[in-house]
Order: sequence, then structure tokens, then C-alpha cells
Amino acid sequence: MTDASEAAHADMFAALCREVGFCLHPKGEKRVREALPNGLDAAVRAVFDAEGVDFASSTGDLRRAVRDCLKAHLPQG
Repeated sequence: MTDASEAAHADMFAALCREVGFCLHPKGEKRVREALPNGLDAAVRAVFDAEGVDFASSTGDLRRAVRDCLKAHLPQG
């Protein structure tokens, strides 16, 4: 992973912490980065798993907030 890519992901995780309150630890961030190639929905599930929040019992609003945040701050390229 390049320095630019690391910085772009760092911005995405900072936004996730600031906007949604999910402040992931480095291992959690790695899980989300690894899930991204499988699609946005896989990355959203990885966020919940990394935070220890049950995806199935979470509200639709919370799932949507995480998805919208990731989508808005997804690194380009």
C-alpha cells in the first residue's frame, strides 16, 4: 500500500470516527481495508465486526450512516 493510499484511508477512518463514532483500532482498520475489494457492504460489516457491534441487531440508520460515510470518503484510485 502506498503512502498516498495510507493517507486516503486514514482520512476515511478519521471521518468514520468523527461522523459516526466508530473509532477503529489498527487491526480493525486493516479488516475494513481488506474487505473493501469485496464491496461496500462487506466493508460496512467489517466496521461493525471490528467495533464489536452486532450488525443484525443494529438500526438501519446506523448501518446507513456507516455506509454513507465510507462511500463519501472512499479513497479514489
